[in-house]
Amino acid sequence: MSRAPAARRGVGPSSVVLPQTPGAAESTVLDFLCTRFAHIGRSAWTQRMADGSVCTSTGEALAPDALYRAGMRIHYFRALASEAPIPLHETVLYRDAHLLVADKPHFLPVTPSGKYLHETLLVRLKNRLALNDLVPIHRIDRDTAGLVLFSTQPATRNAYYALFRAHAVDKHYEAIAPWNPDLAWPLTRRSRIGAAAHFMQQTEQDGAPNSWTEIAPLEVCGAWARYALRPHTGQRHQLRVHMAALGLPIAGDGIYPVLTPEAVPDFARPLQLLARSIAFTDPVSGQTRHFESLQRLRPLEDVAVEHAQAARGFDHAMACALATPPM
Repeated sequence: MSRAPAARRGVGPSSVVLPQTPGAAESTVLDFLCTRFAHIGRSAWTQRMADGSVCTSTGEALAPDALYRAGMRIHYFRALASEAPIPLHETVLYRDAHLLVADKPHFLPVTPSGKYLHETLLVRLKNRLALNDLVPIHRIDRDTAGLVLFSTQPATRNAYYALFRAHAVDKHYEAIAPWNPDLAWPLTRRSRIGAAAHFMQQTEQDGAPNSWTEIAPLEVCGAWARYALRPHTGQRHQLRVHMAALGLPIAGDGIYPVLTPEAVPDFARPLQLLARSIAFTDPVSGQTRHFESLQRLRPLEDVAVEHAQAARGFDHAMACALATPPM
């Protein structure tokens, strides 16, 4: 039985099996990697192999001239030329022999992806707590703050996964978004969510609903409100999609309803979405578990004032543009 190499600095390896039929120009493992992951570049793969970052299931490092062997599983460690630090910190709220509960800040991804590797919740916790077997039981968006559950013990991991598969976890979120008094509050949103044209987005589609969210206002300030959101399902971006579909996009959302170019993060203005609490019956101990985030969204009054000022600034700019005669 093959076994993946041990993690390095909290980052586990990825793996791929060499197809039975190699490509026309694939006589070595290096050739295959350069074809399969062309965006990385041959020089980068050559350096990784020279560093021992590409190996077999027995841990044997593969040199750049290693021959292609059909069916062989190879493991490789990701690397980034540079990774910007995220100056926000997670908090561990609870830990036992089987379960860990973390309170994640905005902007921090849960797991490595794209341009994030070491600056992720999983890798930070692995390194900080020396927990090589740590695995997230569920995930929340990078832009969302709040609670994330982790399994610390492979033997009991599936019992926690089963809770989410059975929708036996009670999750509560909070969000700040525009206020619409004409909607029938509280309300329930059921719809079918699937992939949109852009890979960054999801969208509501025709067909049987696969998502279900209860939404209720908690507080209103002018044109803005704080909402309680209770998702009964866990589709990707579900809360952001449902709120945008209601005409109530969450404050600070750069993906819904309009995808904006990714820029340098503005740590002072995060997405106003928080995974506030989570409750379930522990499948190992049988105890009732309830956890609350220590974080809070911005004061509603501050959001209302900020957006009012931005709107006045936009109106002033438009008025000036209209008053300026054409050249």
